[in-house]
Amino acid sequence: MNRRCFLTFAGAPFQFLLNAQGANPQTLIYRTVGGCEIRADVYGAVAGAAKPAVMWIHGGALITGSRKSLGGKFHQALIEAGYAVVSIDYRLAPETKLPGIVEDIRDAWRWLHQEALSRFGIDPKRIAVAGGSAGGYLTLMCGFAVNPTPRALVSYYGYGDITTSWYAEPDEFYRKSPLVAKDEAYGSVGTAPVSEPPGGHQRGRFYLYSRQQGLWPKEVAGRDPRKEPAWFDRYCPIRNVTGRYPPTLLIHGTEDTDVPYSESKNMAERLARAGVKHEFITVDGAGHGLSGASTEETSRIAARAVGFVKANT
Repeated sequence: MNRRCFLTFAGAPFQFLLNAQGANPQTLIYRTVGGCEIRADVYGAVAGAAKPAVMWIHGGALITGSRKSLGGKFHQALIEAGYAVVSIDYRLAPETKLPGIVEDIRDAWRWLHQEALSRFGIDPKRIAVAGGSAGGYLTLMCGFAVNPTPRALVSYYGYGDITTSWYAEPDEFYRKSPLVAKDEAYGSVGTAPVSEPPGGHQRGRFYLYSRQQGLWPKEVAGRDPRKEPAWFDRYCPIRNVTGRYPPTLLIHGTEDTDVPYSESKNMAERLARAGVKHEFITVDGAGHGLSGASTEETSRIAARAVGFVKANT
């Protein structure tokens, strides 16, 4: 698989501009950690209003991607339905480990609620969370790890467990590509915290190396799930579902070679056992990022996702 394809599988394939209704976001720094400024883009803010909103969390395997990576049809439909969209950055791995990334998500959520009404015209009681791939994983983390609980969650091809074989063992699909050398992998990332990949970066090579070697949990979390399995409990959404978990929409393609379809299927089953309101959209034949799905189908899915958000906010 070539490198361009890999970056799509890494979970950051969507780059688009909203139409004139929301094309000029407000960009703000919501947190600074160790000299690293972490930003958010706010689309559709209207001073003096009390609009519902969706906080969007980008994908990229927690290693790459930025707040500029958006899923066009879903976000466009949200803007047209009168929602504000708040797309956030967070510090990236491996320079920042998973606890720090989750800390950023919590801080973004607190910041948004503090600033929502007075600064952006957003009703703080009507905010949902959505994301794709690794952003879908972080969205599912928000079901139990942030306060107040989001009104709804929308996880596009996300995952609820980061310790099972698909992430913690060498991946056969990725090993079909030429193996990335360890020196090249580590040379593509740095040591100082970063929340936006620099221009010309090759961070995808680090992800490819991690998947080929089965090292993603260890490199991203800084812990080995084989030696410290209990440590990962707090970072696996599927292990933290209770009856208080928010309404959740899961969307996943059956032919996803990056994040297995079974991740959303297992999460749906766990939500059902806990009695949580949820929907699960299976996209037959689609790969990661819903690649291979028709334009008509992705439009219908976006409309269903917006409908789910509206019904719960």
